[in-house]
Amino acid sequence: MTLSDILDQAKTLSPQERKELAKLLIDTLDTDQSVSPAKTGAEIVALLETMEPIEFVDPEIDNPVEWVKTQRRKRTVRLAPYRDGDQ
Repeated sequence: MTLSDILDQAKTLSPQERKELAKLLIDTLDTDQSVSPAKTGAEIVALLETMEPIEFVDPEIDNPVEWVKTQRRKRTVRLAPYRDGDQ
């Protein structure tokens, strides 16, 4: 499909649809510039080796389901003031 074909198809859209299409196309320009090239496995390993070790949250919880439930409970408690309006 050529650019002329695409333009011909775009001309069949309503003015509102053409505006939306133009905005979407412009947005792709912004995101395309920020995309970094894919890393190779060796580059990822090298990056990981340079990182400081991380401290796991609640490493004593072996059951993954219980770990997730615990994190959700903590988040609920932490965000309660914002949800309840007690900021």
